[in-house]
Amino acid sequence: MYRIAAYRQLKNRASSNWITVFTSSRLNHTLPFATVKAEELSGSQPAEVHNLVQGKWTKSSSWNTILDPLNGQPFIKVAEVNESELQPFVESLSKCPKHGLHNPFKAPERYLMLGDVSTKAAHALGLPEVSDFFAKLIQRVSPKSYQQALGEVFVTQKFLENFCGDQVRFLARSFAVPGNHLGQQSHGFRWPYGPVVVIAPFNFPLEIPLLQLMGALYMGNKPVLKVDSKVCIVMEQMLRLLHDCGLPVGDVDFINSDGKTMNKLLVEAKPRMTLFTGSSRVAEKLADDLSGRIKLEDAGFDWKILGPDVNEVDYVAWVCDQDAYACSGQKCSAESILFMHENWGKSSLIDKMTELAARRKLDDLTIGPVLTVTTETMLDHAKKLLEIPGSRLLFGGEALENHSIPTIYGAIKPTAIFIPLEEILKDEHYHLVTKEIFGPFQVVTEYKDNQLPLVLTALEKMHAHLTAAVVSNDILFLQKVIGNSVNGTTYAGLRARTTGAPQNHWFGPAGDPRGAGIGTPEAIKLVWSCHREVIYDVGPVPLGWKVPAST
Repeated sequence: MYRIAAYRQLKNRASSNWITVFTSSRLNHTLPFATVKAEELSGSQPAEVHNLVQGKWTKSSSWNTILDPLNGQPFIKVAEVNESELQPFVESLSKCPKHGLHNPFKAPERYLMLGDVSTKAAHALGLPEVSDFFAKLIQRVSPKSYQQALGEVFVTQKFLENFCGDQVRFLARSFAVPGNHLGQQSHGFRWPYGPVVVIAPFNFPLEIPLLQLMGALYMGNKPVLKVDSKVCIVMEQMLRLLHDCGLPVGDVDFINSDGKTMNKLLVEAKPRMTLFTGSSRVAEKLADDLSGRIKLEDAGFDWKILGPDVNEVDYVAWVCDQDAYACSGQKCSAESILFMHENWGKSSLIDKMTELAARRKLDDLTIGPVLTVTTETMLDHAKKLLEIPGSRLLFGGEALENHSIPTIYGAIKPTAIFIPLEEILKDEHYHLVTKEIFGPFQVVTEYKDNQLPLVLTALEKMHAHLTAAVVSNDILFLQKVIGNSVNGTTYAGLRARTTGAPQNHWFGPAGDPRGAGIGTPEAIKLVWSCHREVIYDVGPVPLGWKVPAST
């Protein structure tokens, strides 16, 4: 009764505060949860990002200055925790037991509380002034078109809508199986890990960390959230919004640090599970350091195959352009290589892709800064590919002009390089061709009917299997390709794409037992909970039972 009363009190107080906060927001045209204004971030008015630990926002002894990716001005100061300041975070995780903050037998009212938080947060993100705030803040730190940034906010809002009300506790739905005798039943439960860590990348500053964070919370875990420092301001502001929507301030810790310090925290705090989204190289190191207690949504060299049936060339060209170059190619699902049937090679596809790529401008951020690969690195990679026999530049291959993007970032025109299929498969070329360039860059090749086995061989040799597209309405062709590939999120049909995952389907890799999904109930349960079996055996003992002989 105490827990129910306490929950009702918490719920009523949170609801009252939330209504007051957002009514005031609309009247005053300000956002009370926000500590920054996206339009005012600049070298003359730099923002500060703080840490959150044990329910308190804190600074640190040192600051990491983030440069504006559009002009190089120092426009954000991040309070980065150093190794000597980790103890509060270690202690915070250690206070969370292995059975979590809640589970089906403990504090079930928290399932309801988190459903209410999701309801309020979803409504808040649906308010034009709030969605515009986050879209513009995303643009400032990870430059992309306003439509792309707003789309990220929209997907996040729809995800929260999906887990309103009772939907959180439905994630913990159990099952029962009859036993061998009267009074015996086995029950399967979804059980939290307890202390966990979420490590999120720069390219989707709101969507990826928020979806994984909420999934961790829904299942009963206590997470520490680490987001790439270049974009961490977005989730700092989102956490403040969640607190205003009723999330207890002690439920999540938020840390800013460099990679070395974060690695030390993982080793010392020994979280029961870590979710890592990012590069394959770092993922493999963490898997070793954490003895396999990790789920990975790592890099992807993502492929698209255009089948023999040529239709809707304008539409397919537009999707190819979006898949390869939206967000300047900085999506883990971006189209990295395009296998086109010779019938498409005879069409106007490449000409149309060239025209579409040429429309992209820095002015509207349909092309923009590349935050993890320099211009020199991308152009050098292009030069090496063009040394392969038979290769040729289809378009791009040049640096952007007339801009103030700092040299620590990359800035090139949308680029496509054609390489013959036979050359791609050669051992001396394959690893170079399939090197992921996290920018506006793709490889294009062509195959004939009798060369489909070579295409499938190229797919089999890849090491990362995130997204893929099979563009064809030929069902036999679809069956052949899908049956001989493994990518975890695969689109099939004439409208197939590699990017633009909504919130209603699984997004994640396949072919690796460490693979993590995002977005769906199945993904949340796989990543953020484990199976626990409870076998009830309450009797009665059979009448006249006697002690049997030893066995």
